[in-house]
Amino acid sequence: MQKALNARIGVHTDAMSETEKTQWILNYCRAMSQELAELTDSVPWKWWAKYQKFDEQNARVEVVDCLHFLISMAQVLGMSADDVFAAYLKKNEVNLKRQDSGYQAKDADDSRHI
Repeated sequence: MQKALNARIGVHTDAMSETEKTQWILNYCRAMSQELAELTDSVPWKWWAKYQKFDEQNARVEVVDCLHFLISMAQVLGMSADDVFAAYLKKNEVNLKRQDSGYQAKDADDSRHI
């Protein structure tokens, strides 16, 4: 669905050049940053302001907006839904091992196999 939506707005992630990939990864990172800011505004983060309310429905929408851009970014990198899921499982295993070991030292190579 995301691929079709992107194509509808003129973004074709198949066969992008390295320059195009760089441009679109940055575009999607910026868009996700904005969506995260909108998510932040859905919760009463201003401890000095008494007027704020938690807007859970809007927060849910902003999470989905982030997901749209994250999926698009994965597509730019040539990842299918199965690829993302497989990488998630492997990274989750790495994170669990880090917690089991106390994560006292950074191992730059512990995620290279993902």
